[in-house]
Amino acid sequence: MSHLIVSELTKTVGDKTLFQNIEFTISEGERAGLIGINGTGKSTLLSIIAGVQEADHITMDHPNKYRIAYLEQEPVFTAGETVLQAVFSGDSPVLALNRQYEATVAELAKDATNERLQNQLFDLQQKMDSEAAWDVNALAKQALTKLGVDYFDAEVVTLSGGQQKRVALAKVLIEPADLYLLDEPTNHLDVEATEWLQEMVTRLKGAVIFITHDRYFLDEMATHIYELADQTLYRHIGNYADYLEARAMREEMNAATQAKLRNRYRSELKWIRRGAKARTTKQKARIQRFEELDTQIDRSGDDVDLDMGLATTRLGRKVLEAESISKAFGDRVILKDFGFILQQGDRIGIIGANGYGKSTLLNILAGELDPDEGEVLVGSTVKRLHFKQILPQMNENQRMIEYIREASNDITDAAGMRYSAAQMLERFLFPLSVHGTPISKLSGGERKRLHLLRLLMEQPNVLLLDEPTNDLDIETLGVLEDFIEQFPGVVITISHDRFFLDRIAKKLWVLDGKGNVEETLDVYTDYLAKKQLQEKQEVKEVKQEKPRAEKPKSEKKKLTFKEQKEWETIADDIAKVEEEIMAAEEGIASAGADFTKLQELTAALDEANARYEYLIERWSYLEDIVNG
Repeated sequence: MSHLIVSELTKTVGDKTLFQNIEFTISEGERAGLIGINGTGKSTLLSIIAGVQEADHITMDHPNKYRIAYLEQEPVFTAGETVLQAVFSGDSPVLALNRQYEATVAELAKDATNERLQNQLFDLQQKMDSEAAWDVNALAKQALTKLGVDYFDAEVVTLSGGQQKRVALAKVLIEPADLYLLDEPTNHLDVEATEWLQEMVTRLKGAVIFITHDRYFLDEMATHIYELADQTLYRHIGNYADYLEARAMREEMNAATQAKLRNRYRSELKWIRRGAKARTTKQKARIQRFEELDTQIDRSGDDVDLDMGLATTRLGRKVLEAESISKAFGDRVILKDFGFILQQGDRIGIIGANGYGKSTLLNILAGELDPDEGEVLVGSTVKRLHFKQILPQMNENQRMIEYIREASNDITDAAGMRYSAAQMLERFLFPLSVHGTPISKLSGGERKRLHLLRLLMEQPNVLLLDEPTNDLDIETLGVLEDFIEQFPGVVITISHDRFFLDRIAKKLWVLDGKGNVEETLDVYTDYLAKKQLQEKQEVKEVKQEKPRAEKPKSEKKKLTFKEQKEWETIADDIAKVEEEIMAAEEGIASAGADFTKLQELTAALDEANARYEYLIERWSYLEDIVNG
């Protein structure tokens, strides 16, 4: 079993030490979820392990030919590179073979009669057979399709940021590696894609370290939790729920320790105030101990109350109303005769597959886009906040406290208490010591958290949130969820975060991509369960239908040269794969409690079944041509 041992890892950025002398060991089969507040260095840690960034100091020990596959938070692609070229761009032999095969297929599509290319393709097909490269080819295309990228020949740099991230994810998942480093793999994924990703990550044979804000994914996938805090890496065995339980126990123990320290501090303070004079060596030593004791007491909770019940601008009876609004872009219909009446206290989650127009609907509600038909009526007291996926341009040289004060110097909570900009920064997990930090030194997640606070400082009464959970750490998500729960106004949010929607949304607007909007009061996970049950029932009904009538025969086709060669061997190829499937099934039946062997055999069976399906489809296609 291969291991990666990291020790003495230290990294400083400017005058900020991210982590100092941290160490850990990760073994094959482990899946470690890496958590921590934005800015603690989670992405930096993965980047250092991947060899992209340099550490101040690090010792890494692993076997020879130890391979690391790395999904960056913001991947970069080469201009002119197609989706398939990008996915097969790794340096392993099997990926190089796939690159050659796909390039030859593309050339042959331009010149189908080129005998040199036909022979070259035939040779490559033989190599693909001998090196089991078909499995990787099929997996790559399956991964892209499952992730919502079915335009294999498109140039990657022309795709959106979310689409590029999904291409990069597909590339990493098909790479043979000993360690997979995944930085926010669930960003930009809908629920179906996230569930498929869970299956794929479970099948990976190497170790996995991943960063995610999706708490359901984290709880389902993690065998260990790595927590970055206080320049240190803490390692917890178990999933996210196990970690939360352990942390609660740790905090209880710390609270007890702090209570003892406070009692001792009060006693020392009482003695000092009685007139202890710093003359003798003994008295000086005691005063010094008292000062040291003062530094040991944790005052982080003294002044920072995370109760986010802030006051809002008064909201009248009329909020937002619409009747029969429609919106389309060319032939693509986003909304069709959609109407609604929003009331104070509404909590609505907008869901639907990527590309169905969720952000377009939110832009219409924000008044930034007009519907083609109909009108959105806005109450006179409504003050909208529109939090977008892409942050606006920020002054890199501006300090955090100045950025917040531009919106407001202070804010009032629901009880009438006033809080300064500095106190609000602390509420949003920015300690007083960093308030003077220039924005240029903040991580992407820290900038997003800072911008969200600035918008909330304006005290809106209608929140329109477009994927607010992306790039936010789990601690900040908890603060945001607490705030929304106590927020007296209206909240409408787009999110793929199942935990966030379960906690926040009391009603769902479901877009179907054809302009229709279904409204349901189901909790998000309940809605998904019902949808899956319905889809299974529909598949069952389709299977029970009578076979379709044969299509009328068209003009007879002939096999090409390469198809003739393929036809001559395909029956034998199918027989070989059938033997592989039988062997894998027999191995599973006799594996008993050998979990590692079961995992390997299950993966082999999945690969053989995928290959079998491909060959059967090809045989059916070729047989139709042969028999006319």
